Amino acid sequence: MKKITLFLLTFLLCSSLPAQAAVKKENRLWQDETIYSLMVDRFNDGDTTNNLDVNAKNALAYNGGDFQGIIDKLDYIQDMGFTAIRLTPIFDNAKNGYHGYWVKDFYNTDEHFGAITTFQKLVTEAHKRKMKVIIDFVANNTASDHPWVNDPSKKDWYHPKQQVDNGNNGWVDGLPDLNQDNPEVKNYLIKAAKWWIKKTDIDGFSLPEVNQVPLSFWTEFSKAVKKEKKNFFLLGVPLKNTSIDVARYQNAGIDSMFNDAQSKELRKAFATTNQSFSALNSVSTKSGNNELMANFFDNEYTARFTKDIVDKRQFPGSRWMTALTYLYTTPGIPIYYYGTDIALNGGEIPDNRRQMNFRSEKDLIDYTTKLAELRNELPSLTRGTMEVLYDKGGMLVYKRSYKGETSVIAINNSTKSQKVILTDKQLAANKELRGLLAGDLVHSQNNQYILITDRDNSEIYFLAEKTGLNIPYIAAIVGVAFLSIIFLLLIIKRGKKGREE
Repeated sequence: MKKITLFLLTFLLCSSLPAQAAVKKENRLWQDETIYSLMVDRFNDGDTTNNLDVNAKNALAYNGGDFQGIIDKLDYIQDMGFTAIRLTPIFDNAKNGYHGYWVKDFYNTDEHFGAITTFQKLVTEAHKRKMKVIIDFVANNTASDHPWVNDPSKKDWYHPKQQVDNGNNGWVDGLPDLNQDNPEVKNYLIKAAKWWIKKTDIDGFSLPEVNQVPLSFWTEFSKAVKKEKKNFFLLGVPLKNTSIDVARYQNAGIDSMFNDAQSKELRKAFATTNQSFSALNSVSTKSGNNELMANFFDNEYTARFTKDIVDKRQFPGSRWMTALTYLYTTPGIPIYYYGTDIALNGGEIPDNRRQMNFRSEKDLIDYTTKLAELRNELPSLTRGTMEVLYDKGGMLVYKRSYKGETSVIAINNSTKSQKVILTDKQLAANKELRGLLAGDLVHSQNNQYILITDRDNSEIYFLAEKTGLNIPYIAAIVGVAFLSIIFLLLIIKRGKKGREE
């Protein structure tokens, strides 16, 4: 009887939930992904046997994070709705190269992170969970003490030492700058990149300081690596505070680019309340192929967005929730820097690379999970066109449309409740907006939709046909009540029988 009751309860409750997605995603595209980006050394220590010269109290030394630590937390990442992970460089590095950018050997993993077999296991475990894996491939420079540096036969493998300028030959952070115009260097890097794809089955490379490497190299590099694996992804990471022509890199085969210009506007708009969205919306529509742009609030090169929030004397939890609503529902691929899930604070490098901890920030994690669920479920949020319907006084409303499916996103980034009236010129009349975050329901009345959003709150609506009375929901409530009575009577009857015996 208990099993039957449980089955009926489940059936009735499920039947009461309205169908949301009007269309299905035919196949998974890169713009459908949501990426959790992490620094290997700072994420999770899963294998203490590789803790060589580790000093967890020194922000400029290895802290102990490794491949096994990531494997141990894959379910944690997946449960928040992430469909891909991005790792900072994993190649063998010079002393204190915890970040991975001081490469000494392009064909070995760093001994602090674990063996290549463990990394292969990491990729396998991620793929079992239908998660993709991207790793940084450093093509711009090597470590200062790389064997090539003092090899006379490889003198022309590097550019002469000089400061970074608008060209491609500067020594970033004083690191020896590789000469990709040298055929031997070009072939070596391409061969190494192809080797990692074959050896580990990774799904993409992110490319640090992409704009410090000639476009001619990237054109050959992209053609070569994409022949190794179907749908292989290349993500450019420009040098901080430099402007680039995104379209030129996309034409060279770089699929996506960290959207640095948009990130600056995101931080301005969401670090505090009552900010205008006009500059943000303007930048968002001028960045190459918007659907594939990598959108982010912070990363391994910037101060933490949480620091901006705290500096403005705001509460990190609510600020992050409002900010993430925009990040997850506008065109582009969200890049979510590890520690966002706990509103980790931190200033400039290395303070922005603090160790992750897994203390519970349940409200923020639950909200992130819900956003990811809707993003994964509604094609309009990842593939749809975007149109701003209202933008005034910190209140923003926009719609995403794709193959007959329409989502409407309302973000109140102000200190008071906001009322917005949408007309039949903006949305089809005689329908209803079903709130998928807070459960708000707005019916079309006199060819208008009246949206009321509390301060510092957001809602993602799904435009649907009017349902009138929600008969399945009412039936479910009645059914649950009926079954509860039956269950209670059975308990009473069983109790009486026990006493009689």
